[in-house]
Amino acid sequence: MKNIFTDEREIKTPKLYHALISFIGLIAVMSVGIIIFEVDPHIPMFVGVIISAVVAMVLGYKWSDIEKMMVDGIGKAMQSILILAIVGMMVGTWLLSGTIPTMIYYGLKLLSPKIFLVAAVLICSVTSLATGTSWGTMGTMGLALIGIGSGLGMPIGPTAGAVICGAYFGDKLSPLSDTTNLAPAMAGTDVFTHVKYMLKSTIIAYAIALVFFGIYGFMHASGGNVDTSQAEILMQGIHDTFNINPLLLLPPLVVILAIAFKVPAIPGITLGLLTAAVMAPIFQGNLAVYDGDLELLHNGADMGDILSVALNGFYCNTEIEALNDLLTTGGLMNMSSSILMTVIAMMFGGIMEGSGQLAVIINAIIKHIKGDAGLVAATEATCVLSNVVMPEQYISILVPGRMYAPAYRERGIHPKSLSNALESAGTVTSCLVPWNTCGMFIKNTLGVSTMTYAPWAVFNYVMPIICIIMAFMGITVTKMTPEEQAKADAGELV
Repeated sequence: MKNIFTDEREIKTPKLYHALISFIGLIAVMSVGIIIFEVDPHIPMFVGVIISAVVAMVLGYKWSDIEKMMVDGIGKAMQSILILAIVGMMVGTWLLSGTIPTMIYYGLKLLSPKIFLVAAVLICSVTSLATGTSWGTMGTMGLALIGIGSGLGMPIGPTAGAVICGAYFGDKLSPLSDTTNLAPAMAGTDVFTHVKYMLKSTIIAYAIALVFFGIYGFMHASGGNVDTSQAEILMQGIHDTFNINPLLLLPPLVVILAIAFKVPAIPGITLGLLTAAVMAPIFQGNLAVYDGDLELLHNGADMGDILSVALNGFYCNTEIEALNDLLTTGGLMNMSSSILMTVIAMMFGGIMEGSGQLAVIINAIIKHIKGDAGLVAATEATCVLSNVVMPEQYISILVPGRMYAPAYRERGIHPKSLSNALESAGTVTSCLVPWNTCGMFIKNTLGVSTMTYAPWAVFNYVMPIICIIMAFMGITVTKMTPEEQAKADAGELV
């Protein structure tokens, strides 16, 4: 009797039903795990890995072959895994130095009762760009703005929509965001190339949202006094805790300049980390430093604190709970969930790609697609469908990214076109699905149902439409040069 794990067997070409077993199995497990049992997606994703591995063994592959497929899959995302790790460290140092609090403080200063909805979008944009998290932004600034909007007499739907638009705009573009790093990792490009390429379509969608909220806010403006006390409490809490100084905006400026001068992602982000590390002892000499148990260690940031927050993140301990929730984050360990999710998803992608199951599904889809713009549209449709049936934002980027990367490469389309499509549909539409983890988070945090805020989340549903239109115009479809094609074929980032 042959040992299915070690003995040589005839390898069969996968049929469509083989691949569908793997994908439908993953969808079923993810849906049950996330919707019914409300667990994190990591273990359901790993069950999907097991299903795809069993299918690969049925096709005749030895375990050593399957193991190599998984390792190869993880290897393709290794640079982005390293970037995620460094970003976690950078967030910790940016908090300790006061860089992120300074960005939030100046963002809150944008608040103006006369243009409340536009200000809400801008404030949440600045906060999300600074922190790289839409959830953290909505759970803190969003809650404050919901209260302010109520005092203004603004309906809760438009207020929540403005908060969500700003939060997802920043999350989509911030190099600190995990999704902004995951999308280029799946596509085969670097985060700086990805961010620059997204700007045109993202700015157009953002401008549409700002104009919409500006007109609506003007038409429904209230002449009464506005209660901005919650925003003022947050500003005062930041001012009392940190030394706020415009010079603390230097670390993000360094990262922006690194992007402009085409510095590779890892050294560029590291420069931002080191700049904040130098500034922390200079500007936060009186900062109260706490450990994980919120016990006061000492006053004044020093080298030991820099090393600690880079590993474990920053702990904020003030009398303002919303401020503590927003600023207690960062660190390498806090990025581990995203890193592990990437590793497990790439195990699945590696098996699907190495065993030929992915190619079968792609071929079934591609034969109905005409033109490169059609491929972008199909990518976005798959991302939206993933948000519906595998209701987790990460999965809507990871799985379609691995599905379509070979097709883009074969057509000579630059991977930044794929990463743009993934982010333009996978990231921003997750909040429009009531049973998606993002939709459930918003309902539980802001107290607003999906059906109430979705019509007002202008940026989120306009963004994929703009990307598709620009694809058919040839703007978001870029061909690779021969040199870039050679790098892509060799498995290198383009």
